[in-house]
Amino acid sequence: MEQARIKFSLLLTYFVFAILLNSVGTVILQVINTYDVTKQGASVLEGFKDLPIAVVSFVIASFLPRIGYRRAIMIGLVIVTLACLSMPLAPAFLTTKLLFMSVGVSFALIKVSVYSTVGLITSGAKEHASFMNTIEGMFMVGVLSGYWLFGHFIDSDNVTSLGWLDVYWVLAVICVVNFLVLMVTPLDESEARTGYAPDMLREFGDMLRLVIRPLVYVFVISAFLYVLIEQSIMTWLPTFNNEILKLPTAMSVQAASIFAACLAIGRLGAGRVLRWVNWYPFVNFCLVTVIVMILLTLPLTNDIMVQGDVSWLNVPVAAYIFPIIGLFMAPIYPAINSVMLSSLPKHQHSAMTGLIVAFSALGGTTGSMITGFVFGKFDGQTAFYLSLLPLCVILIMLYFFRRQTEITRRLLET
Repeated sequence: MEQARIKFSLLLTYFVFAILLNSVGTVILQVINTYDVTKQGASVLEGFKDLPIAVVSFVIASFLPRIGYRRAIMIGLVIVTLACLSMPLAPAFLTTKLLFMSVGVSFALIKVSVYSTVGLITSGAKEHASFMNTIEGMFMVGVLSGYWLFGHFIDSDNVTSLGWLDVYWVLAVICVVNFLVLMVTPLDESEARTGYAPDMLREFGDMLRLVIRPLVYVFVISAFLYVLIEQSIMTWLPTFNNEILKLPTAMSVQAASIFAACLAIGRLGAGRVLRWVNWYPFVNFCLVTVIVMILLTLPLTNDIMVQGDVSWLNVPVAAYIFPIIGLFMAPIYPAINSVMLSSLPKHQHSAMTGLIVAFSALGGTTGSMITGFVFGKFDGQTAFYLSLLPLCVILIMLYFFRRQTEITRRLLET
């Protein structure tokens, strides 16, 4: 019963943080309209979110087991609740920056704690991979829900309206409910402790030593580039729909939910598929399919002409087809994360997750800012075509990642 409540809380935590983290694309569109901010200026919101994630996760991950994973999640929920309440109470672009900074700090605590807790409540690599994909699938369900939740509060007829800020009352309530669930649910975290006397410098040094392992730095490069691609598309897809595909503001946000829905379906489905197939050919198939789909669908977005009132029945076909790449992108990130964590003892999961979170956050910020710059200087098509380069690099890096996992497994067996 207690383990079921912990799993429910982990899923609910990821659900609400998915909405907050990936609302940055929607919020960028809204602050451009509401606060008269430029595209380049609005793109810094990704940095306010991701840089705190990178810094905080890197600094605290190695000794987070001493704070306690359950307690860290509760602290993150309190911080985010207060930040959500500030949005409708003190509406301003500065408040929006502070919100995403708070979300970033909290998610650093949350993600390290959630990933590490998965190792405590599952047994074996297959169960670990399955629940990891379930969590990441729930994350994408949150992203999908967020598009429609924000879309419900957006007034397309009055783009400067502040009514969209009322969504943060709903998010604050969800955080409070989750906090109460965790408060009454114990969690045995004894396996996460090393047995050594507490030593912050030693723990931090152990995390840094992970980076020099070939298996780890090859993985980190792959994770960095993947998040760079996914976040750049997710962040700028609402603006792409609005300016390139000529969709109304609320519909632009809601249409972007197709990408999130495909990511959710892909990750939940991968949780089943990876029980039966090897991760390496499966992930390579997904990468090649994404590359082909980008090359085939982006030309459909050229020279879009608006004919009368835009509805779901007459939107450009690219609005439906392009987001389907999310179905094939979806399994890549949780699959390589699970392979990486399963290659390490449980007491190193927190430190490794800190590295995952830090470099993923840096990848997200880099991708969003590059895409925002190219989008502003050139156009949306050029910005999204750029994703082909890191996709090709990931294909190469995963070859070396597989080799290193095989070497590590043979060393452990001997």
